[in-house]
Amino acid sequence: MRELARTARSWIAEGRTGFLARPVTEQGFGPRDPSGAVLVDPRGECVGALYRGVFDAELAAEAAAFPAGATARVCEVSVGAAEAGQARLTCGGQAEVLLQPLTSVPGEWWDLLADGAGVALVTRLNADADQAVSHVVRAVGTPVSDAERRAEEILGTHRVGRDALYGDAGLVLVEAYPSAPCLVIGGGGELAQIIARQAELLEWDAVVVESGAAAAKLLRDRRDAACLVMLSHEPDFDVPTLRTALAEGVAYVGALGSRRTQARRREGLLAAGVTEAELRAIHGPIGLDLGARTPAETALAICAEILSVLGTRDAAKALRDTDGPLSG
Repeated sequence: MRELARTARSWIAEGRTGFLARPVTEQGFGPRDPSGAVLVDPRGECVGALYRGVFDAELAAEAAAFPAGATARVCEVSVGAAEAGQARLTCGGQAEVLLQPLTSVPGEWWDLLADGAGVALVTRLNADADQAVSHVVRAVGTPVSDAERRAEEILGTHRVGRDALYGDAGLVLVEAYPSAPCLVIGGGGELAQIIARQAELLEWDAVVVESGAAAAKLLRDRRDAACLVMLSHEPDFDVPTLRTALAEGVAYVGALGSRRTQARRREGLLAAGVTEAELRAIHGPIGLDLGARTPAETALAICAEILSVLGTRDAAKALRDTDGPLSG
């Protein structure tokens, strides 16, 4: 969705007719991008990515036939196994896709997306799904409805998410785009660089810092999205930086090191005034128990733990041992 902001603002400035299309409900398709969305105009131009373009022509036809006076339209689309294979989707599926004229989407939405801000869009559809009213929700505010509360919950995970809420008045679509997690990696070296590359694959920001002052500034400046990965074993670097991260309430605080190093840090933090309750927020030794040995495996274990913490998932369980949803 963020990558559409520039095009959307350009189309709006030109007075060009365009529509924003994104899923409301989905079944099947396998792993999919929760930020998938397309801008489409009645002439058939599509910008963005949704199900690898398998429905682009159908969405363009819907845009061309969009009813006058409507501010929303929900289209049911489906793809079979053969079509899915041709489109290189994992499997077929069905979806309800909401088309909404750009004129009915708040301009603030596109501005905030373009700025990289954490923001959500709450769209209420009437019972006939032909009228929609959207408004923007920023993190963190005071939610006044179930939809706003859900928006802030998703924003709090630092992961893109959509949710559809149903009520007597109709459907409410919640679309949340948090700021990308920012890994503050304390200490340089090979492992720091590999963690940074792993973060890039996840579309996270990552900054390697080698001083307490630089780390503290980032943790404060990026407080809403920061995660600390402390690799340094230097007491004048790791203890004050961990203390700052705890004081700022960043979403994830992890520290690499042996149990002996962890004990030394613990004593240093207690002496610095950190409480026992605050200490329990530190993930140390850092990472999931994946049997990691190499730097690349260790980086994977660390990023996997961060992902599980941000997503509030129980990472101790294998997927085969769960019976809940496999996504998000």
